[in-house]
Amino acid sequence: MKQYINPKSAAWEGLSERSAINSADLSASVNRILDAVKADGDQALFEYAKRFDGVKLGQLAVTEKEIEAASRAVPQTLKAAIDLAYKNIYQFHLAQREQTVVVESTPGVKCWRKSVPIERVGLYIPAGSAPLFSTILMLGIPAMIAGCKEVILCSPASADQGINPAILYTAKKVGISRVFKAGGAQAIAAMAYGTESIPSVYKIFGPGNQYVTKAKEMVQMQGVAIDMPAGPSEVLVIADETCNPEFVAADLLSQAEHGADSQVMLLSNSKEIVDVCLKSLKTQLEALPKKEIAEKALANSRAIVFDSLEECIDFSNFYAPEHLILASEKAETWQDKIINAGSVFLGNYSCESAGDYASGTNHTLPTNAFARNYSGVSLDSFIKKITFQKINAQGIQNIGPAIEVMAEAEDLIAHKKAVSIRLKQLKS
Repeated sequence: MKQYINPKSAAWEGLSERSAINSADLSASVNRILDAVKADGDQALFEYAKRFDGVKLGQLAVTEKEIEAASRAVPQTLKAAIDLAYKNIYQFHLAQREQTVVVESTPGVKCWRKSVPIERVGLYIPAGSAPLFSTILMLGIPAMIAGCKEVILCSPASADQGINPAILYTAKKVGISRVFKAGGAQAIAAMAYGTESIPSVYKIFGPGNQYVTKAKEMVQMQGVAIDMPAGPSEVLVIADETCNPEFVAADLLSQAEHGADSQVMLLSNSKEIVDVCLKSLKTQLEALPKKEIAEKALANSRAIVFDSLEECIDFSNFYAPEHLILASEKAETWQDKIINAGSVFLGNYSCESAGDYASGTNHTLPTNAFARNYSGVSLDSFIKKITFQKINAQGIQNIGPAIEVMAEAEDLIAHKKAVSIRLKQLKS
């Protein structure tokens, strides 16, 4: 990790840069995949599975028999862990349900908003470098609480033509029965356009590599909603003299092992703390199974020393991290200053891994500074709000004259007449 001491605000933009990719080449490659799936449906998916995953598939749909066999193959200890995480995530998202509130904006005029589930949603679950079964909990649970009628799940198959057992067990746990063997940008295309086997959906959720991310971005421009813009995972840690340096180092590495394009940031008001944390990071890195991946991520990561914690917070708000850890015994005193972050972890024992798996909060979060204007996935991500109004005779008499004046001022005479005709009838 490169170190910086008291960088001026003019340098913050450069220090906040994430990994860049060749967008033009990527867009061209993904566009070819989207076009192929749109034109050839299942056949294109079979061909891409063979080309990219080395799998010759006979069918795309996962059978009930496969799901049952996978459930038996998952160790009981892992099932227990998934069950605990399920309970906490369910409880947190269930509390996000809102009651319908009717507002009488003026006598005779009642307005309200109703939450309606998105009918068909698609979940993409990566399984390349790691089978992200935890993401099924994060997406499937709020989808079920919201009441989505159809939930489609796509995940790539392995060489034995199967999907990772933990993924299938977790899908069954949350109530998802329509699972398909499709990965990468081609899975996004299938859920966007529909194929002979995979139905099209109205909104697509889930993480993935740069091809998946670009595919989601491109289908969004064609009318299919997505959860949020996404990119490589990232964490920013603010550590003071009350932090535990070994904890800090472990948290930085937990994100660095996600991928070579991940980024970790360490901020402190003490160079001594930074030095101790980085020393511990170096020691822990040597024992990490994914050491080579983490090293590449660390090469694009930074440790910055500021004069004060206030400046650390200011830089964090500018950077807008996906994950923000306040590694301090005084963490709660700073929480009101945080305005840009996907998810915040307060105190020395609040590791980011807890949010990834079992604390209850959602781990599908905005990256690449999109925390400035996007929230993470929640129950609201799976519903839409429809507004209603009920106006009686008294109500139209109360607001009608104002509507007439405003409509005429905008030269929308038909709008004005729609009110005038009612007021005239009421006077007769």
